[in-house]
Amino acid sequence: MGRWEADASGRLREAALQLYVERGFEQTTVAEIAKRAGLTARTFFRYFADKREVLFAGSADLQHNLVGALEVAPEAASPMQAVAAALDAAAESLGQRHEHSRQRHSVIMANAELRERELTKMASLSAALADGLRRRGVPEPDASLAAETGIVVLRVAFGRWISEPHPAGLAQVMRETLDSLQDVTAAR
Repeated sequence: MGRWEADASGRLREAALQLYVERGFEQTTVAEIAKRAGLTARTFFRYFADKREVLFAGSADLQHNLVGALEVAPEAASPMQAVAAALDAAAESLGQRHEHSRQRHSVIMANAELRERELTKMASLSAALADGLRRRGVPEPDASLAAETGIVVLRVAFGRWISEPHPAGLAQVMRETLDSLQDVTAAR
């Protein structure tokens, strides 16, 4: 395959995930990823700064989707209702490829450096949601509390979803998790 063939980025992401599952993250090199994708290492670096970023390439899109859904939530929505709208948008984008998501998660959980990167991503998502809530007029600490709570719901729901062999859609699992949170907090 030539380096200019379609979807080089997607092929690199898929090749990397396959190799990370087969060999482990630490044992996989950029050259091996590029070779598996039918590309060169030089082409790899046109798309990704390093081999970690292959796993996190969609983070900016996810953040954009979350914040965009938050911004278009009805004006009368409570902070958590606006966050729920953002979670629906996250479920739409994250819930497309169950097996891929399961494998990606297993690779991340097997490596401390990747777990740290995942936590950093979650903190960035929370900060972006809190900023969006503040722009909607939600004061502190309510904006941060609602944003952090939303990210916890996302993480728990995503974990439930990938652990099921034949799960319901991620959006449904996300709503069920949010309902569970409301049940837990109602029992003070």
